[in-house]
Amino acid sequence: MTERPDTHARAIPVALDVVRVFCGPDGDHGQDLGVVRDGSAVRRPADRQALAADLGQGQTVFVDDPERGEIDPYAAGGPQPYAGHALVGAAWLLDVDVLVTAAGEVFARNDGEFAWVTVRAEWARQGTLRQCASPEEVDALAAPPAEEGPVYAWAWADETSGRIRARSFDAGAEAEASGAPAVLLTHELDRALNISQGRGSQILTAPGRDGEIELGGRVRLERAAAPRPIPMPRRVAMPQRWAEALYPVSRKSIL
Repeated sequence: MTERPDTHARAIPVALDVVRVFCGPDGDHGQDLGVVRDGSAVRRPADRQALAADLGQGQTVFVDDPERGEIDPYAAGGPQPYAGHALVGAAWLLDVDVLVTAAGEVFARNDGEFAWVTVRAEWARQGTLRQCASPEEVDALAAPPAEEGPVYAWAWADETSGRIRARSFDAGAEAEASGAPAVLLTHELDRALNISQGRGSQILTAPGRDGEIELGGRVRLERAAAPRPIPMPRRVAMPQRWAEALYPVSRKSIL
């Protein structure tokens, strides 16, 4: 039997918390992150991806076991086992020492002001690190064409103290705060960084042992929501021969 979504929908009660990750010193700015604390309410990968796309938070974390720190971050395009701001936000919200993701175990800590996770540069999505001559040049940049892919424009604000001004672009749009390019830049420069990104977000990084990098930021709870019904596509089982006739693709591609 093969499962395919039908044209009807079922409503799943989902409680969604929204936190802002990498806030500035005043608690403003940062990147929104959706967190579904009861991951069992949305078990299917296709449903998780559909919900992440529908919520429009950029990243949505599904918590599969809050005590063990098991999480499953998603974006509209699919699973994102490493997503810097998702890991930092989940570490703060769950208050655990270890997060468990498809990328492996991620050590976490909270120093009272910043939540931290220990990651590796190879987990981060690759992109272009574009150094500019000054923070003013970074601020004046227009968004690069979408076909250029991820671009992280940066400049030294104070090289001695490791302060950096940066902006992050992907698919022609700007992200207010993003962890992956900050990790890549830290790996390239091999030093601790204090990054001011976007309109006022702050990201801290520090290289560790054996290629590890600590990524940290302030996290604030934007809103905690009670469970509400969210329509999801309902899947029905059909005989394999019907599926092959209706959906002429290889079996391998639908497993």
